[in-house]
Formats: sequence, C-alpha cells, structure tokens
Amino acid sequence: MNPRRDASRLWTGLASVGTVLAFWIVGSNTGFIDKQVFPSPEQFMAAARQMLIGEGFAEGRLHEHVLQSVKLILMGFFAATAVGVPLGLWMGWSRRADALINPIFLLIRPIPALAWIPLAIVWLGLDDAAKVMILWFAAFVPSVINSYTGVRNIERPMVEASRMLGVSGWLLVKDVIVPGALPSIFTGLRLSLQACLTALVAAELLGALLGVGKVLYQAGLDIYPAMILVGMVAVAVVGFALTAILDFIERRSMPWRE
Repeated sequence: MNPRRDASRLWTGLASVGTVLAFWIVGSNTGFIDKQVFPSPEQFMAAARQMLIGEGFAEGRLHEHVLQSVKLILMGFFAATAVGVPLGLWMGWSRRADALINPIFLLIRPIPALAWIPLAIVWLGLDDAAKVMILWFAAFVPSVINSYTGVRNIERPMVEASRMLGVSGWLLVKDVIVPGALPSIFTGLRLSLQACLTALVAAELLGALLGVGKVLYQAGLDIYPAMILVGMVAVAVVGFALTAILDFIERRSMPWRE
C-alpha cells in the first residue's frame, strides 16, 4: 500500500463530493435548482429520516431494504462467478473446451440480463430465486470473458519454462495459470459486481416485498423525488462498500502489484 497515494485519493474524493454538495445547497437556496424537479437538501434529509427512524417507505425501513438487496447481489454474484471464472479459465487453457463451449457462450453473450425476466418468472415465479437468476446472467458473462482473456494473455514462454522445470497438471494451474490470470479475473469480478448493481432495480420489480429497487419503483409511482434520491444514494453506498471489499481482497491476493 502507498499511504501518500491513498491519502491523495481520499482528499481528492472529498473535495469532489464537497464541491457537488456546495453546488446543490447553493443552487437549491437560490432557486437555480427547481425543487419540483430535483429535491433540496432539506427534502432529502426529511425523506432520509423517514426511512431511517420514521415509518419507513415501501413497507420497510432503509436497513431492511438494503439488507435484502445486498443478499440478492451477493447470491447472484457468487453463483455467477463460481461458475464463470472456472469456465473462463478452462476455455482459455483448453482449445478443446474452447471449441466445444465458446459457440454456445457466443449465443448467450449478446442477450441482456433483463431479457431473461419473462423466463425467470415462468420458471421460478416471483420469489428471490427469480431475482437471483437475473443477477446471475448479468454477472456471468463478464466473469467468463475476463477469465478467458487472462489465460490467453499469459506469456507462453512462462508456461513452457514451468513445464521444463517439472511443473504440470494441477500445480501448473495453481502456481502459473491462475496467478497469471488474476489481474484480468479481478477486472471481471469488478464488472460482474457492477452488472449486478445495474440489474438489481429491474430484478426487484419482480414482486419484491423489500429492496432498494422497490423503493425506487414505488417512489417513482408516488412522484417522490426526495425518496428516489435516497434510494439512489443507498445503491451508491452499497456499491462503494462492496467494491471497497473487492479492492481489499484484490490487494491481498496480488501483493506484488503494490
């Protein structure tokens, strides 16, 4: 880790957030920002208090909605990457697997995750399983593509040198292939996590009892801009927290990149 670099990023981020907040406050108080279109800080805080300590919104308080959404995101993300990463590594390493699986994958790849919603409802109903299925498809493709690319980008002389030293089979995969593909794998994990966040709102439209997506949907129906903003901020905070955790795991997994 580089403390000076991390501190510089922190201060730059705080300065950016402070600038946006200052513009928001001044714009709302001067009338430059129309409160009917975009909520004022006072309206936002009132909606936030309603969600945090008041009667809640959309049949739940903020922590209940957030916990439900995080549960769905993690289930979809882990299920997709548990299949996608090994599959991508296998396709990248084995030409036979690539020839067998890649044509099928190329048919599935262009289909947007949201296009699976009707089938998810038919197959799994309106329970959480249908929502996880949508998130699975959203996260699956990036994890496969980047794992595949990571293996293909490993320099062949490194693999041949390892074989000359007697490294083969599982040891070759564990000590050469996976470490060499890790940077690309983590890129895929980042994209998969972002895809889950993107598909979350649509997934939670499938008869959800709780969830940030339901908050956004209900607030839109009620024409409640302040609550919409609360839901958007909740999604941003969840995304930031999950990405920070993934960053930490990446740094621990690849200390040589510090």
